[in-house]
Amino acid sequence: MMGQQAPDQNVMFYEFCLDRYISPDHLLRQIDQFLDLNHLRQHLSSFYSHTGRPSVNSELMIRMLILGYCYGIGSERRLCEEVHLNLAYRWFCRLGMEDEVPNHSTFSKNRHGRFHDSDTFRFIFEEIVGRCIEEGLVGGEGFATDASVIKVDANRHRGMHIPAENEH
Repeated sequence: MMGQQAPDQNVMFYEFCLDRYISPDHLLRQIDQFLDLNHLRQHLSSFYSHTGRPSVNSELMIRMLILGYCYGIGSERRLCEEVHLNLAYRWFCRLGMEDEVPNHSTFSKNRHGRFHDSDTFRFIFEEIVGRCIEEGLVGGEGFATDASVIKVDANRHRGMHIPAENEH
């Protein structure tokens, strides 16, 4: 006898745990293990109004940015779509199945406005480096990079010939 699919009915109650669907060795689980954004809300508190409707959670926005960087998702619109669809991304962002993903325009306004003006990315970077020092992953003695900018005339038709060492 041929089976028949039951008619579509909305389930009144269901139990679904995203955590059970993310493998133990998933990249996002490994990142999440060391990512601590507890101090972020306090750092950004002066950039949020105390009146009006609640804003989008700043930790959610940062977690979404990390996703974008890890998986090469450059478009904010596409990032919001991916977080909406992907279970692992929802889990990493602390979104349940029923939670809404921020609109891409809200995401963009925060990224280029509030986060930029508040030095949030530096704050997060320093928190992560501090955590790496605590875990013994880096020493924290010092780090230097040369970011010199030198004005150069790069016209190859007017350039000087510099003889090689064996060419005298």
